[in-house]
Amino acid sequence: MKRRINLLIAFSAAALIVLTTVQCYLVKTAYDYKVAQFHTQIKNEIAQITNNYSDIDSALVSKKEILYKTLSENYFQGKKTKLDLKNGVLKNEYQSSITEQLRRKFERDLPSFKIDFAIVLNKFILYKNTQKADTIFSEKPFIHNKLYGNLASLNHAFLVRSYVGTTNGTFENQEYKLLTEDSMYVSVIDWEMIILRRMTFILILSLLSIATLISLFVIAIKALIKQKKVSDVKTDFINNITHELKTPLATLGISTKILEQKNIRENDENFDAIVNTISRQNNRLQNLIDQVMANSLAENEIELKKEKIEAEDFLLSIVNDFKLAFPKIDIKTNFKTSNTILVLDKFHVTTAFLNVLENAVKYGSNTITITTKIIEKQFSISFEDNGIGIAKNKQALLFEKFYRVEQGNLHNTKGLGLGLYYVDQIIKAHQGSVNVISDLGKGAQFTILLKV
Repeated sequence: MKRRINLLIAFSAAALIVLTTVQCYLVKTAYDYKVAQFHTQIKNEIAQITNNYSDIDSALVSKKEILYKTLSENYFQGKKTKLDLKNGVLKNEYQSSITEQLRRKFERDLPSFKIDFAIVLNKFILYKNTQKADTIFSEKPFIHNKLYGNLASLNHAFLVRSYVGTTNGTFENQEYKLLTEDSMYVSVIDWEMIILRRMTFILILSLLSIATLISLFVIAIKALIKQKKVSDVKTDFINNITHELKTPLATLGISTKILEQKNIRENDENFDAIVNTISRQNNRLQNLIDQVMANSLAENEIELKKEKIEAEDFLLSIVNDFKLAFPKIDIKTNFKTSNTILVLDKFHVTTAFLNVLENAVKYGSNTITITTKIIEKQFSISFEDNGIGIAKNKQALLFEKFYRVEQGNLHNTKGLGLGLYYVDQIIKAHQGSVNVISDLGKGAQFTILLKV
């Protein structure tokens, strides 16, 4: 049973991990699609407002082309090296003007987005007549090759468009052609938040799905563990009740056989002793059956016959009866109250208090101190013993039905594990509470609070 449950838990956990992974993958796929969709939107909108920048300021564009021609002709004349030509292109006097005009255009035509941009020079190639192309400059896009824009890095930017421009000219009666290529990169401020806002419904649905899966998994695991616990409790109860019934039944069997002897029947003293033994064992069997039946009820199903009693006298009567049954146990009383009137079911509360006392004896106590006091308008009765104590990790289970504290790996104390459960149910039925303070090897203190 345990192995099957463990396998089922392992399989359920694996299935949960797989389903969660698939869900995360779907969310990631949706996110990537939204990012690509967003980039396409920005590209299309920017493509509608920028072409070769001639629509920004035709005069500036013309001056830029004149600059390119001048630099190219100086290069042909040998007045400029390739490095000089490159620096002349990248550090031209029109950079700030075109950057500012492009920025204004973006703000005017794309008011929904805050855009940083950079136009980067990729190639600058000269063709003269039929000569081989002279590549002045050809590099991958780098931010230090920026012509215009306010971007400081291309790390979080994406390519919007590339523009190839050609210029024809004549130098010393020889025709030449200039080819340039530049790329525009943009970065939209807070683009992650824009994407997440567009994915709000998907994210909420995914989170709800994952939360539902985890909740169902936890519920299923708890149900399995509870089922296993119930199964273990049933097995333990059957073993315990069988053990408890064997003793009185065996005694009854032996007593019956003794009564068959003629000499016993003829001896009144021996006869009465055997009859008394049979009566006690019969009462013990009846008590066991009554205890099992009583503890099958929940706290709200117990029928109480309440009456007014004086708490201190009531406790003394319980102590006196207990001393008769356990004369070797030293019971001390420390009543810090007097003439306290309580309304309770005398029979059930007596049984509950006796269960606490008997439980202390079962677990090695030879001294029990009963203390009463008033705490926040509640009558407090504490039973402090010097028994073996209870480990911290076991205390939460004390009041569960059929639970018995283990000593090592053995249950070597008699009982059905119903005593403290009964105590808890009766006190709750009186709208009170019971708690325990204990350390292993240092005894235990059970405190019961009842309404005054």
